[in-house]
Amino acid sequence: MNIDNIWDDDQKLIPAIIQDKFTKDVLMLGYMNKESFRKTLESYKVTFFSRSRKKLWTKGETSGNYLNYYSHEFDCDEDTILVQATNEGPTCHLEKYSCFGLQPFSLQKLEKIIKTKIKSKETNSYTKQLLTSGNKEIAKKIAEEANELAISAVTSDGRLLDEASDLMYHLQVLLAANNYTINDLEETLAKRDKGK
Repeated sequence: MNIDNIWDDDQKLIPAIIQDKFTKDVLMLGYMNKESFRKTLESYKVTFFSRSRKKLWTKGETSGNYLNYYSHEFDCDEDTILVQATNEGPTCHLEKYSCFGLQPFSLQKLEKIIKTKIKSKETNSYTKQLLTSGNKEIAKKIAEEANELAISAVTSDGRLLDEASDLMYHLQVLLAANNYTINDLEETLAKRDKGK
């Protein structure tokens, strides 16, 4: 791909859809010219051309809520860019996760909550107590929750989803306590994928 072919005119603006690298939620839409696109690639901070101010604008330059660039792809007509990024705080100027509203609940959102608990000085939350107790205690809880899930699966007690949720929560606490993420888990699973 030659960006000089895409931007045959330096003033040409192309819509850029910014997508959360992990959740795949759409964070915002902005416009890029050739210069802002190049700056994005060089700085790893998503940069747009502001149509109202008529100048380059790096998202987060005043708020600190940067969009960290990971990758991009052009659509089939090469007239729209899909940018994968992560946000350092709310993307929207209204202090929301995205310009389209609040972040829907996901395993990635739960991961963010658990990471917040790791940094918190709060000591009375269950998550913080688990994190403080260490791998051995977290592993005991995972074994307990896995056993309860297995029992629920064979007894049809109607608690299958509740028990599976408990197991996933405790698994995520273990991953976070060991500096792993859901993305790390997905990458490990992807390596095992043989196109089945």
